[in-house]
Amino acid sequence: MEPLTEHRRVSGPAVYGFLRLVNVSPAREAALKGSLAEYCRRHELTLSGLFTERVTTADSAAFTGLMDVLEVPGTYGVVLPSASHLGPRAIAAGRGKRIAATGARLLLVRKETPGPAPRRRRPSPGGYQARQRGHGPAPALEAET
Repeated sequence: MEPLTEHRRVSGPAVYGFLRLVNVSPAREAALKGSLAEYCRRHELTLSGLFTERVTTADSAAFTGLMDVLEVPGTYGVVLPSASHLGPRAIAAGRGKRIAATGARLLLVRKETPGPAPRRRRPSPGGYQARQRGHGPAPALEAET
């Protein structure tokens, strides 16, 4: 009997990884490479290559190589551990635009969060939520007599 399609090895869309590794330990480098591989495995993507930048300049050899492979037909996108791997903000903004201009998707293993996550309030014992005013602690409720 033939195996089901879900059990056959199929290649997913081709992506290329990009790591900016300036002053990074070998253990951290291995962990970042592993996170890209695991992300691709979970999302059924084929990690076709990995470009590593050790010194950040606007047109580093690693980024130039990445831009070259994004022109190959059938390339789906670029996978990064986080947006900070595109470089410092001034460089990252331009790089993001150049990647977008190729039609490739920018895939982030870890999304950036704008700030702390909002805290959810627990309902009070009476089933309603007490309103808190100001920035200090909520006033204590008086006990019924």
